[in-house]
Order: sequence, then structure tokens, then C-alpha cells
Amino acid sequence: MVVTIARTDQEIRQCLPALLLLRPHLTADEAFSRIRFQQEHERFVLAFINDGGERAPAVIGYRTMHLLYSGKTLYIDDLSTIAEARGKGYASALLDFVVDEARKGSYQCVSLDSGQNPARYDAHRLYLSKRFNITSHHFKLDL
Repeated sequence: MVVTIARTDQEIRQCLPALLLLRPHLTADEAFSRIRFQQEHERFVLAFINDGGERAPAVIGYRTMHLLYSGKTLYIDDLSTIAEARGKGYASALLDFVVDEARKGSYQCVSLDSGQNPARYDAHRLYLSKRFNITSHHFKLDL
């Protein structure tokens, strides 16, 4: 399995079908603009399984954060696989890639938030199998 960092406009657009499954409130153009902004200003990295197709079967977005409670943290924003590619180990490979990047970069931890609903239960099983722990509740106030 080849994991590729999305750097070009074409590579980012290849990632959008999988990404928008997780972020349906965004249009493709909005997601593209946000990704470019985050890449330029927030140390955001978008990686994908590169199977040579027109669209990536699975994607992961992550960034470096420095937090008082966890130190140098690699935070996973997004991990998504298109329906027909599920069960092929793509999400697992992307998580392994990110954890390896964190180890190479001397990070103290890798963290993520995941929604609480039945559609996310398979993802939760994957995170737990990869030795992630549930360590907090995430609270949000929409403004």
C-alpha cells in the first residue's frame, strides 16, 4: 500500500470524495480552500492511499500541535474511507503511517476526536485495536 502526501491541487482533489463523506456539511470547493489554508498556516498534512485511481480510497488529515497537557502532539483531524474500499486495511495503514511519523518526529502522543454514533463504531473498534485510549470528552459551543 502506498501512502502519499497530498501536495498538488490534483492530489487534494483526489482526496475530496473520501473526505467529504466525513464532512458532508462542506462543498468540495469549501473543503479544498480550507485544506489549502490549513496547509499554509496550520501545519496540516493530508495523506492518502494512492492506488493509482482518480479518487483516493482513504484519506487522513493531521497536524502538529503543542499542548500543555500532552506536549508535542500529532492530532488527527480526519480519517475516512469510501464505502467500496472499506475492509481492505486502508484506514489501518494510514493510522500506522501517522503513528510512525509521530515516532520519527519525537512526538509525545497522537490524538483524535471521534463522533459518538453508530456510524462511527467501526472506527472506534479500529482506534482501540491500535491501542488508542478514550481519555476525555470533547465539548463544543457553536457560535
